[in-house]
Amino acid sequence: MTSMRDLIGTLPDQLRWAADLPAPEVPSAAEALVAGMGGSGIAGSIAALVAADHGRRLGVHRSYGLPSWAAQVRPLVIVVSHSGDTEEALSAVEEAGRLGLARAAVTTGGRLASLAAAEGFPAVITPPVPQPRAAVGYLAGAVLRLLEAAGVVPPVSAGLREAAEVVARLLDGGKGAAVALADDLAGALYNRLVVIYGAEGLPAVAAYRWKTQINENGKAIAYCSSFPELDHNEIEAWAAYPDLARDRVGVVWLHEPQEDPRLSHRVQVSRRLLEGRVGLAGEVHAQGEGVLARLFSLTVVGDLVAVSLAERAGMDPVRVDVIAALKEQLAGEGSSGEGSSGEGS
Repeated sequence: MTSMRDLIGTLPDQLRWAADLPAPEVPSAAEALVAGMGGSGIAGSIAALVAADHGRRLGVHRSYGLPSWAAQVRPLVIVVSHSGDTEEALSAVEEAGRLGLARAAVTTGGRLASLAAAEGFPAVITPPVPQPRAAVGYLAGAVLRLLEAAGVVPPVSAGLREAAEVVARLLDGGKGAAVALADDLAGALYNRLVVIYGAEGLPAVAAYRWKTQINENGKAIAYCSSFPELDHNEIEAWAAYPDLARDRVGVVWLHEPQEDPRLSHRVQVSRRLLEGRVGLAGEVHAQGEGVLARLFSLTVVGDLVAVSLAERAGMDPVRVDVIAALKEQLAGEGSSGEGSSGEGS
């Protein structure tokens, strides 16, 4: 068993940690924005999904600084950086300070924790994990608890606990249904370009997590698209290069029971049109009642697929040598390039 498999196995405990986190002290907010990159940035997408489930809007920012609208809307800015040294995240927290916006942070330490202490804004210090992409329960849970304290989302502890129980059951100590399904899917996807499809909303967020995990852990090319948009463009492309599409591409379909029936119908019709044109690797159905349980029931399978792909290729899913080299070169050219572990966030 690889160390990344061990880290995936800690996800239920991470979610329980977040559920039991003492309520952070943050000002109430009518609007909020989560800024972060890579394995840290996914926390913002998860939080936005929870907010939308309760009829609230949450901004997510994955770049330097802040979006131009922040100066006028004046949201609470939550900056997420597992290392605390991510260049883009630090620029976001500094820009928020320059604009006089309320700030909060989620990190294990580094410069972000030092800035929070020096400038007096709240920070949730999460337990350190070798890579932020394996700390999604800590990071997303901490962001959600901050948003709960600010009144942006309703109480989330019960949802986090349900998610923990669903994931624990799917993992079952490395012998669960998610493990077997992931290994089967990885066998169908190995040596193929991976495409993950899901309907807009929860499946699309899960598909993006699959894509990034397969890229970073699986060391494989992967892309994701969502319905209904892909039915207006991408689906036409599968008619070209039939041998390539059929023999070198593998599509995984992510489903969730509470999606719009119109989207479900589109997915079914689209799948029928693609049969025989592209390699259909399989499908995964969300489990659980709450939005967090349903989301994490999909993402944990993708995390395991990525590890299985790396193992089949004889590669260590933890190492990110290209990202580390990129950071070193950026640092050598005058960019700060923080995060020498190659963690990306």
